[in-house]
Amino acid sequence: MGATSVSPSEERVEAAVSVTDRQDTTTPAPRRPLAGLRLPSRPRLWFELLLIAVSYAVYSAIRNAAPARVEDAQRHARWIWDFQDQMGLAFERSVNHGVEGVTWLVVSMNYYYATLHFVVTIGVLVWLFRSHPGRYGPTRLVLFVTTGVALIGYYFFPLAPPRLMEGMDFIDTARVHHTWGSLSTEDSAMASVSNQYAAMPSMHIGWSLWCGLTIAVLAKPLWVKILGALYPAVTLLVIVATANHFWLDAVGGMICLAVGFLVAHLWYGRVCYRLPRDVAGPGSPSTATAVRLGKARPAGSTPAAAPPTASATAVSGGSSTAPVSRASAASTASTAPHGPPPKAGPPPGQPGQPS
Repeated sequence: MGATSVSPSEERVEAAVSVTDRQDTTTPAPRRPLAGLRLPSRPRLWFELLLIAVSYAVYSAIRNAAPARVEDAQRHARWIWDFQDQMGLAFERSVNHGVEGVTWLVVSMNYYYATLHFVVTIGVLVWLFRSHPGRYGPTRLVLFVTTGVALIGYYFFPLAPPRLMEGMDFIDTARVHHTWGSLSTEDSAMASVSNQYAAMPSMHIGWSLWCGLTIAVLAKPLWVKILGALYPAVTLLVIVATANHFWLDAVGGMICLAVGFLVAHLWYGRVCYRLPRDVAGPGSPSTATAVRLGKARPAGSTPAAAPPTASATAVSGGSSTAPVSRASAASTASTAPHGPPPKAGPPPGQPGQPS
């Protein structure tokens, strides 16, 4: 009597609409191109070893395949030296001659230049791989892009290092002190397979600054952070004192590193050091980054409300006779005026019954 009845046909229509609404709310978002590649994932050891080996081989091949062009390299070196001299910052020769008088110091710098360039960089990569797997891939991308940009400078701007400048009295410290493993000695076997005029930009600075920033930002012990901050500064002193680079070569390395950080930021959407430290599992994207790119919802959130159906829109506008849902009927009944229900009259066309 006092409740609104719903016919079986209306219930069937309502059930069909409800199923449609549920399907609409679970429809996946359109897949973005390359979205999976832009999510940091746990690195695989075999792949990383292969990638680093192949990449360094390609880097060395391109670097050494660049034409030597000795005359161009000497002219560029003279231009840089004159430019620094005009600014009053042509101090490389003074530093080079100053350290030569301290044998233990200059020999230490020679081995620093020949070895730490590789040892520290590989060590930081291993540390990232083990302790920061979610940041390893993006941070490694910075290093790879930095090195790739440097190849452009090696190919199009050959530059003689100060120790090979003609008409100057720079001291080739590695040659004088017979440093083992050094690439600077022209008549050595290693120098014969290395491009001696690939000095701009300085990857000793590019790589050391990458290592220093990574350690200073991600390491926890204060003394380790300090060592990370000092590493590129000491490297700058070494490359100048051993007459392997001008200080402007270091600026070129910094520019290459800035390009590397920019590319990684554009690819992953944020600075590599601010990405999640860990990931869910091998090959699994991190949840936080998936949320940021729209691949998942944050924990505790509710799905977005589905748009109103055609039947509900028609009922609200009063332009359709489509059946309303049970919830709408209950809402209408609750807003009706209270009181005893009206007595049912006789059907139309029939005389009333006498009382």
